[in-house]
Amino acid sequence: MPISFENTLVVGISATALFDLTESDNLFKKESEKDPAQGLKNYRKHMLENEEEPLEKGIGFPLIQALLNLNTYKSNDEAPLVEVVVMSRNSPETGIRVLNAIRSHKLKITRSAFTAGESSADYLDAFDVDLFLTTNEKDAQKVIDSGNCSSAVLSTPTEFQSTAPLNQVRIAFDGDAVLFDDSSELVYKEKGITEFHKNENANQDVPMKEGPFAKFLIKLSKLQDRLPMSIELSPVRIAIVTARSSPSEMRVIKTLRTWGVYVDEAFFLGGVEKSNILKAFKAHIFFDDQDVHLENSSLVVPCGKVLYKTGSNLYKLKRNEEEA
Repeated sequence: MPISFENTLVVGISATALFDLTESDNLFKKESEKDPAQGLKNYRKHMLENEEEPLEKGIGFPLIQALLNLNTYKSNDEAPLVEVVVMSRNSPETGIRVLNAIRSHKLKITRSAFTAGESSADYLDAFDVDLFLTTNEKDAQKVIDSGNCSSAVLSTPTEFQSTAPLNQVRIAFDGDAVLFDDSSELVYKEKGITEFHKNENANQDVPMKEGPFAKFLIKLSKLQDRLPMSIELSPVRIAIVTARSSPSEMRVIKTLRTWGVYVDEAFFLGGVEKSNILKAFKAHIFFDDQDVHLENSSLVVPCGKVLYKTGSNLYKLKRNEEEA
């Protein structure tokens, strides 16, 4: 009988986000610029020759390790609290190095997909994935446009070492265009901060519509309900870190209450730098849509960039700003 993951948080992660494959990826890109066929041949040769060489941890490794540790709280007859699927554009043959790395790092991951150059985004629905983390922007954009699950682009590994605790999972979210839809942010972009505050204050009792990460947050909240301790003592800690300030903060709190989501910490910064808060929170990952916030934040915690849906008003505004 097929396993049901209805109550399990399923995370799909690309091999390049889980492990540091910078060397092999750079080799492939360099060789492919000269001759795509030869580049692929040389990449295959490199992966086969180095399949016993260990891979270092990638930018998404601490989060995945902490999420998998939550399964220690499940009873034997229960479905896992968390399931992780490694998605790779390698072929099964060249993917042996990735499988070896999973074993050497003692990650309890049993499911994987190797697609030999094809987009792994096409298989997320088949694996019941709730969140897809990747370093490939095209794959993330495809997922965001489909609306099948939440997705973010992780930057390549940086020099910092994660300080997030292994006995907890600490996830931080921006609000507008991440947890919530983009309607409020459009008011700010098109009419300015004064009209934005007026709009949010006047509509504080009107719940905001779900954004690209709403379903993931709600699934994360359901995972908290399965843990054997009170929510205040839960090892899953959720923070909202937003540039909003009074009087626009009330709508955020009331919307989350409507969704039935418990948030441990909320920071309404009103333009104050987010990176200092995220460093103090010790986030395993922070999801935001704006480069201006991610630039500094990615220096202190792992970050995932949330892309705008192709054709959306925010997508068009961003394109216009880049072309200006």
